[in-house]
Amino acid sequence: MQGRGKGEAIRVAGCMSGTSLDGVDVATILTDGREILGFGDSACRPYGAREQALLREGLGTWEVGPEITELIETAHAEALSQLEGFDLIGFHGQTFNHAPEAGRTFQAGDGAVLAELFDVPVVWDFRSADMRLGGQGAPLAPFYHHALARHIGATAPVAFLNMGGVGNITWADPSVADPAAPGALLAFDTGPANAPVNDLVAARLGLAFDAGGALAARGTPEMEIVAAGLANPYFFRMPPKSLDRNAFHGLLEAVAPLSDADAAATLTAFSAAAVARAMDHCPTPPAVLHVTGGGRHNATLMAMIAAAVDCPVRPVEEAGLDGDMLEAQAFAYLAARVIAGLPTSAPGTTGVRAAIGGGRISRPAA
Repeated sequence: MQGRGKGEAIRVAGCMSGTSLDGVDVATILTDGREILGFGDSACRPYGAREQALLREGLGTWEVGPEITELIETAHAEALSQLEGFDLIGFHGQTFNHAPEAGRTFQAGDGAVLAELFDVPVVWDFRSADMRLGGQGAPLAPFYHHALARHIGATAPVAFLNMGGVGNITWADPSVADPAAPGALLAFDTGPANAPVNDLVAARLGLAFDAGGALAARGTPEMEIVAAGLANPYFFRMPPKSLDRNAFHGLLEAVAPLSDADAAATLTAFSAAAVARAMDHCPTPPAVLHVTGGGRHNATLMAMIAAAVDCPVRPVEEAGLDGDMLEAQAFAYLAARVIAGLPTSAPGTTGVRAAIGGGRISRPAA
């Protein structure tokens, strides 16, 4: 099948194991690396409690042992085995550390292992090339967000807000055809999203997350802690900019004296306030803020964001998209761009000096 005359459309499987450490998402799309030509099947391979604990031990480190590496590769293989046939894999790996100011990033997992297992090429190590050229190495989904804005027929600029462990926002102008062109995109990390609350309820209650924001809904935010957090120099830096999952770990110390409910409410309010601060950087107000990632299931967080920003706030499902799989789909799309020799990041998305295609390609042995 031809991608509307621009290139061959291929079926690509994308993988995402985010900083929330909830599991491996995999999804397939049909694309020529430019347009989204169709969505395929998807699946999830959750991490169990012991696996989450093992992965959590590696957070913030620059090296992990073989047990963790094997877990990541095995979990991805099990997730991919649930999908129908595909021609290419986009493998993000598991991020354990990301220090853009030092030009360093660390994602565990070897794409060559998956290439041999599934007998198809694997694109992986998406961030390193961008960082070598002065980029932040994140966020990487914006080029896919731009394609989605055009796919859903948006005519005015829109924004995509991913609320995973860390929040990131993409402002996209669909009237600009090339995502690498000036003015097409602006993207950056907003601040912590689900990670602080997840860590709080894991430590205090043994839970993976605050389901639906129910705990936060019972509490009262301590706004002095929120205000103090917003004084962090990160919020005064111009985008593009990015964060490590644990960059705001001090928030947990700040809420330590509070009750469970008040602590959860405070951390949730801070995540929403960080989004509102991020909106100030958008070149023009977006027509809609499309929310993806696990945070869109948190009714308390969504209500706080809606109260803090001046545009409609909607889960991406209202645009006909799958918010649970959008990040996995993004790495499928990026893999197709790498194979096609197209850029995957640009100055407006990561601060890289020039548009560049990232990603290492591992091919199965002949």
